[in-house]
Amino acid sequence: MYERFVEIPENVEISLTGNDVTGYIINVKGPKGENSKKLKYRGVLIEMTDRKIRVYSEEKNRRYKAMVGTFAALISNLIKGVTQGFEYKLKILYSHFPIKVRVAGDEVIIENFLGEKHPRKAKIVGNTKVTIKDNVIIVSGVDKEACGQTAANLEMATKIKRLDPRVFQDGIYIVEKPK
Repeated sequence: MYERFVEIPENVEISLTGNDVTGYIINVKGPKGENSKKLKYRGVLIEMTDRKIRVYSEEKNRRYKAMVGTFAALISNLIKGVTQGFEYKLKILYSHFPIKVRVAGDEVIIENFLGEKHPRKAKIVGNTKVTIKDNVIIVSGVDKEACGQTAANLEMATKIKRLDPRVFQDGIYIVEKPK
């Protein structure tokens, strides 16, 4: 039998619904906001006691051991997101043409990248907040996956094709990730 425990801080409220067959829906509310996730894997069970969440499996297989650890890490990331939040820092680098970056709705518009006439666009995922200060872009939010995907979208939007990357090092690059 494999099991992991996740401590629930005092300023966090968690509700757990569902079962092993339909999957568990975990709703977490904290000072920074709220977040939810659906976790489903046959044989991995989740139960909540006073201020602890127990993730366990009766099966004795390394796959179940890995899923128990994964579920416990996902739950602790939900708790960390609503208490501390997640923040990615990206840097805008250019040597040839000055890049103009702005936020418009749920997209980040990147103009004048390598002198291109048409702007490149990167999608903002979920309730992620993107702020631009000089040559630094800060992606922040309560959902680690949404923040990471938004940062990756920004980095991939400025990927250089058909040019020598040793010479053309312009782009937007992730310089700091949350731990």
